[in-house]
Amino acid sequence: MHPLRRAGAANLAAGLALAALSLLALCVGRVPLSPQDVLAATVNVMGGNFAVPREIEQVLWQLRAPRIAAALLVGAALAAAGTAYQGMFRNPLVSPDLLGVSAGAALGASIGLFLSQHALAIQLAAFAGGLAAVALVYAIGSSARRHDPVVALILAGVVVGTLLGSLISLLKVLADPHNQLPAITFWLLGGLAGIAPRELAFAAPLVLAGLVPLVLLRWRMNLLSLPDDEAASLGVPVARLRGVVIVAATLMTAATVAISGVIGWIGLLIPHAARLLVGPEFSRLLPLSMLLGAAFLLAVDTLGRTVAPIEIPPGVLTALIGAPFFLWLFAAGRRAWQ
Repeated sequence: MHPLRRAGAANLAAGLALAALSLLALCVGRVPLSPQDVLAATVNVMGGNFAVPREIEQVLWQLRAPRIAAALLVGAALAAAGTAYQGMFRNPLVSPDLLGVSAGAALGASIGLFLSQHALAIQLAAFAGGLAAVALVYAIGSSARRHDPVVALILAGVVVGTLLGSLISLLKVLADPHNQLPAITFWLLGGLAGIAPRELAFAAPLVLAGLVPLVLLRWRMNLLSLPDDEAASLGVPVARLRGVVIVAATLMTAATVAISGVIGWIGLLIPHAARLLVGPEFSRLLPLSMLLGAAFLLAVDTLGRTVAPIEIPPGVLTALIGAPFFLWLFAAGRRAWQ
């Protein structure tokens, strides 16, 4: 099959699966709803006049719809950031938190929780912490002129991420074990339950601002997979392009981590699955990765809130599901990188 037709078929299948998962997520839960209830409530929002109990509309629009929207936004953003990072660093083991954005956001949120701040201050602290961590990593990597720029960034990200992780551990030791420590622990596990529409309104424009450069530069992104000297010989300003991609991917990751906590594996696993389906060409890879990332996180979150009497954080399930699935994808998809 022609690559474009194959990509179109894959995107269509992923879009249909995402729509089906969204309907399923609206229907299942502690208060089960029928598809007819969901359809009638949706028509009422658009001006209809169906008889729908108020309790159903409250469950649908105040609880489940914002949570589903959050899953779609966070999953798509993390998958897009992972796709950009893996292509830019020419490494299949790269994820969006490589440069310390997740660790920086986690430290910022942990400080806010340790100081007993309100939700908005905690989210702003997480967002600022993620940006500051990547800025520090980029400054360190750029100053190491004797080393390969990509290797220098990766090493700086590992070191800074480890340092920030130790500071988080220190805060957990110092935190009040009855109030602060549980709040920090649950935030680090990630979750979508408490995300309100106003928080989505905060994160969505930032995710869009990070996505736009990736879409506009989708043709040049393929050249970053070449060695720097070869890409430069083709007229690509490698350092400037890499900086733009880092800023864009960091903005998307920091915005989503600030509202959802740390949810791992999506940015590592999903680009591999998409690459196995449509190959490494970035303009085909990016949209499919976003669809698959949104569908994966929505499926995991729906499973986590329905499979057990207590809710299982999505950060736990993504690791439990993602680790063995990634090993299979990595073994099956090695040729997709060639």
